[in-house]
Amino acid sequence: MERSWIVLGALFGGLAVALGAFGSHALKATLDANGRLDTYQTAVQYQMFHALALVALGLLSAHIAAPQIAWAGWLLVLGIILFSGSLYLLSIFNIRWMGTITPLGGEAFLLAWAFIAWAAWGGTQI
Repeated sequence: MERSWIVLGALFGGLAVALGAFGSHALKATLDANGRLDTYQTAVQYQMFHALALVALGLLSAHIAAPQIAWAGWLLVLGIILFSGSLYLLSIFNIRWMGTITPLGGEAFLLAWAFIAWAAWGGTQI
């Protein structure tokens, strides 16, 4: 599974770069005029941070065998989709109820980091 986390992290990372560039060039005037550029940039930043965490998780899973690694990976993926995805929709389309989904993504991120710590603390070294 370690390769899967690295691949997913790389894909989410590349997508974060593309979305960041799209926001800076194609959407900047619209987002800036509506005061939602900061929200969009937050989505891109959190997506990139957690894409890198997925890559690190893939590397970590080569050294630590623990079921918490898989849980952490899926929670990072879920967090990116819920947190960053909801912020993209909120900022681009002004779908305000998306703001209620964002904290669920944040909770997924928090749980993922807890699972990573748990795996590193008690996992079996390979």
